[in-house]
This record gives sequence, C-alpha cells and structure tokens, in this order.
Amino acid sequence: MASPAADDYLKTVYAHTEWQDAPITPSQLAAKLGIAPSSVTEMVKKLAAAGLVSHVPYGAVRLTDAGLARALSMVRRHRLIETWLVQEFGYAWDEVHDEAEVLEHTISDRLLEGIDERLGRPRFDPHGDAIPDAEGVVERVPFVLLADAPVGHVGRVLRVDDRDPELLRSLEAAGLDVGAEVRVGDASLTVGTAELQLDDAAHAIWLSR
Repeated sequence: MASPAADDYLKTVYAHTEWQDAPITPSQLAAKLGIAPSSVTEMVKKLAAAGLVSHVPYGAVRLTDAGLARALSMVRRHRLIETWLVQEFGYAWDEVHDEAEVLEHTISDRLLEGIDERLGRPRFDPHGDAIPDAEGVVERVPFVLLADAPVGHVGRVLRVDDRDPELLRSLEAAGLDVGAEVRVGDASLTVGTAELQLDDAAHAIWLSR
C-alpha cells in the first residue's frame, strides 16, 4: 500500500507517541491531518488490512512492526530534509516543515543517502527531533514536557514542537533554541539572563531531566 497519504498517516501515528505514551485515537488523527473523521476511518481500515496498523472500532490506532518500520523511514526522510534546508539553504527553523512535507515524497533513496552523508550523519533535526538512522534506530534521552517540569528544574531544551511557525519565531526572538540551558519558574522560563512567560510554550517544549 504505497501512497503519500498512507505514509502521512503512519508518520503522524508515530509522531504522536514519540514524546508521550498515550496512543492516538481516530479523532485525534483526523484533527492532526486536517481530514474528515469519515475519511480517516476508511484509511485506517485500509492500513489495518495492509498489516501496517492495528485498530478496533472506536479504539486507538497503533503501528504494527511493519508500520513502524515504514513510519521511521518517512520520519528519517522528513527530518533529514529539514536539517538539509536549514544547513545548506539558510532556511529558518519555522520555514522547513511544509517544504519537507512535499520533498519527502519525491526525493530518491540515493539522494537521501547523499544528503545524510553530506550533513555528517546528523542525529537530530533543527527542532530537536531524533533522526532515525538507515536501520531505523532512534537515539533517546530522558525528557520531561515543560508543562510537567517542577519549578526550579534546570535542563537543556531537547525539542520544540514544529507545528506552530509563529511560536517558533517568538521563541527564537526570545533567544530560546534547542540545546539552551533553562530554569523553570512559576509560569516562566529563564534563559540566560532573560525571563520568558510560558503561555502556550509550556506544551511545546521538552527538556532534559
């Protein structure tokens, strides 16, 4: 079942559980993809028939081993392309997601390998998401969502959600980037000598434990 749409579904299911444990529901999948729930139901049935996901009516959608392998392949493509656009073409981190969504379905495996080699086999993309290697191995480090971090917690920014370009631009303007050491305050975050109000960022930033 080879199609860009199927790959987008698998990639979205994988990404949902990458930074938390709760499996994705069909309604959440529909919201993330911006697709009608009825269309999601039909596609999930096709993916299940192809052995790529497991699903019971009204229940969560989970990747099978075959689905996980394919999802990791697409995630690798997406994140390598994002990194390539930033490092080689000067894109900002808020500009690469949509470009990568298009390019990930079009470039050859040979070109992808060339990009990976040229970039020095990067382990993380510009937003801090791990890039699976060619065998699908993903590096993991202990993390905590900023919203769940206790006051006084000190850690490095491991990842920033890439879905909201406006949030990415505001965080960059405030001097916050992946790798920055921060201290969690009461509804605030200290980066160096600057204090940032959390607002919506509390559910979009992950820190080292």
